Amino acid sequence: MILTGKEIKKRLEKDIIIEPYSDDRLNPNSYNLRLHNELVRYTESPLDMKKSNPSENLIIPDSGLLLQPGVLYLGRTLEYTETHNLVPMLEGRSSIGRLGMYVHVTAGFGDVGFKGFWTLEISVIQPLVIYPNVEICQIFYHTVEGEITEYKSGKYQGNKGIQTSMLYKDFENGKY
Repeated sequence: MILTGKEIKKRLEKDIIIEPYSDDRLNPNSYNLRLHNELVRYTESPLDMKKSNPSENLIIPDSGLLLQPGVLYLGRTLEYTETHNLVPMLEGRSSIGRLGMYVHVTAGFGDVGFKGFWTLEISVIQPLVIYPNVEICQIFYHTVEGEITEYKSGKYQGNKGIQTSMLYKDFENGKY
């Protein structure tokens, strides 16, 4: 089951934390999250799963930043979220998608217990000017059936900003 907007609001400061929160961004069954003014872009190609790939930070000025096709940009939400006893999910807004912008390539699924900012995997199919603080995606919540084990990964939990892939840590730890 997916929570309604009214249920999201009712669970604020209990199962759901969204900071900052505004009723203006609450939808019938989701909440709109905004784009922070920082992006990260990898600086070398090809990328290597076994390595921490070099990247550079970009700032989105109030006048806008032109994104180019064929480039993966990592962004983050302006809002910090915590979710307990529910599964958080992230989807791009249709208004964003209709401009040819993908907000997440694969990682729209969150874990019970996630705490932090959402890293957004942004790409565009044609050149697009973007702006900070735009409502870029929406978070919604699924109920959980069964015993809950909260997310505790040391890789992404409690992040303070944009995080590049840390898959290389799994190689270092002998997982692969």
